[in-house]
Amino acid sequence: MRCPFCQSDDSQVKDSRPTEDNSSIRRRRACPECGGRFTTFERIQLRDMSVVKSDGKVQPFDRDKIIRSMRVALQKRPITIESIEKAVSGIVRQLESEGENEFPASHIGDLVMAALINLDMVGYIRFVSVYKDFRDPEDFNAFLQEVQELQAENSPKKKKA
Repeated sequence: MRCPFCQSDDSQVKDSRPTEDNSSIRRRRACPECGGRFTTFERIQLRDMSVVKSDGKVQPFDRDKIIRSMRVALQKRPITIESIEKAVSGIVRQLESEGENEFPASHIGDLVMAALINLDMVGYIRFVSVYKDFRDPEDFNAFLQEVQELQAENSPKKKKA
């Protein structure tokens, strides 16, 4: 593994352990050249997946891109990075279980929205407002009305009735 500090091709594994959800192995590494320490994660990848963008371009699937976008949506919210990682692992497992190698970006976006709605409603609203490219307050108001209706349907009072 290449050292991110000095670019040396040699590094030593100091500690390995599974992550909390057992979906990957966390390895602490040290570089013998510069003494830098860093962490890597090893995950099982069942297949090479690609994303088909709305303009037809195909690019490799990037798990970290989903993590980054979720972290932006959940910034300053009481959600741990472990919860985000777990949600992204679920999205990746769902994609892998579909048996395809190429996925429309919109399908991945729908899965991210579904994960966010279960993690944090404010993060979900933030993500959707960017993802759906709201242009004016009316777009936002219509969406908030949908969210309020969804919450009313799922409220405890409604379930008891």
